[in-house]
Amino acid sequence: MTRRMWALCCAAMILSTWTLSSASEAKDAKTAPAPAPAAAPAKPADPIKIGALFAVTGPAANLGSPEAKTAQMLVDEINAKGGVKGHKLVLVIKDTQSKPENAVSFAKQLIEEEKVFAIIGPSTTGETMQIKALCEENKTLLISCAAAEAIVNPLAKYVFKTPQKDSDAARKIFMVLNKLKIDKIAVTSSNTGFGKAGKEQLEKIAPDYKITIVANEVYEKDATDLTGVLTKIKAANPGAVVNWSIEPAQAILAKNMKQLGLKIPLFQSHGFGNIKYVQAAGEAAEGIIFPAGRLLVVDVLAKDNPQKALLEKYKTDYESKYKEDVSTFGGHAYDAISILAKAIETAGADKEKVREAIEGLKGFVGTAGIFNFSPTDHNGLDINAFEMLTVKGGKFAVYGN
Repeated sequence: MTRRMWALCCAAMILSTWTLSSASEAKDAKTAPAPAPAAAPAKPADPIKIGALFAVTGPAANLGSPEAKTAQMLVDEINAKGGVKGHKLVLVIKDTQSKPENAVSFAKQLIEEEKVFAIIGPSTTGETMQIKALCEENKTLLISCAAAEAIVNPLAKYVFKTPQKDSDAARKIFMVLNKLKIDKIAVTSSNTGFGKAGKEQLEKIAPDYKITIVANEVYEKDATDLTGVLTKIKAANPGAVVNWSIEPAQAILAKNMKQLGLKIPLFQSHGFGNIKYVQAAGEAAEGIIFPAGRLLVVDVLAKDNPQKALLEKYKTDYESKYKEDVSTFGGHAYDAISILAKAIETAGADKEKVREAIEGLKGFVGTAGIFNFSPTDHNGLDINAFEMLTVKGGKFAVYGN
């Protein structure tokens, strides 16, 4: 074979090998799985809209103003951490001015137009009672920041509340009266839903503690002078006065007692838990006794108290942000937002499942106490949520210390 023929044969063999290899590679390429497409960016969870009815202005502003500030502060804090299971919270606050008719109008607006997931508030009992049936009919969660037991008794499936019960507040007051051996009292109350509910509880429970109500006076919620009421009470010669209201009148009552020389103990309801009432009454506030949550005396709580860390954080956050003293009323809004957020975290953004999650919440630490809800208890607090406090040197202190 000539050299030329040998070279041609080698070239043919190389070409044949290259063609077979290329064909094999092409076949393998056709049978290999296609690369997975790039993952699409995760869609952010839909925001959850929460309505809030607070008496930011008006006679109950000492309740509603700190509630509105607290709710917004806490929602901002939750959103800064990514929201609840990725859902940002949107807070829609309406100022009811403590008028029940405003609460009804705004509640309808929040439910029908804003399509809110839940409503926080209102600030007062009268407002809450006016929208209780409305929320129940529309299956809208309502977590009230008002105190009367009538809000949750009789039970309504979608209605809850965060303040302690007024019946427990009455019992705490009667316990102290028994220790002081006072068995005759005068009752004063404002003509509001809260005042009416508290008056009824005092009348109902007094016999259990062998206490007689010798005078029982109701005054206008916007009263500016209660001298006439107290003159009648002085004539009845009671051993103490128990007042039930949330309006500025509770400070006026203390001042008028001092002016009349009525030197007997004055007990207030848990509606006294804002230092602004003490400031309004001045020296006449000294010695007032009332039941309240432990937020107002967090500084003297034992280190192992289960509420102490939460109360300290809320107090520090609120006072550093708003430059004013914290109050138990702002705490009610703190608890309402916290309870709702915890239930959403547990059950997801499903109204019915969230409602069930609230009913199943046990051992939940709040500003008002340790909450233990159930299908038959939509308040979740007992009498141990209260501490008896007094005014000493213009400040709140634990009574008896």
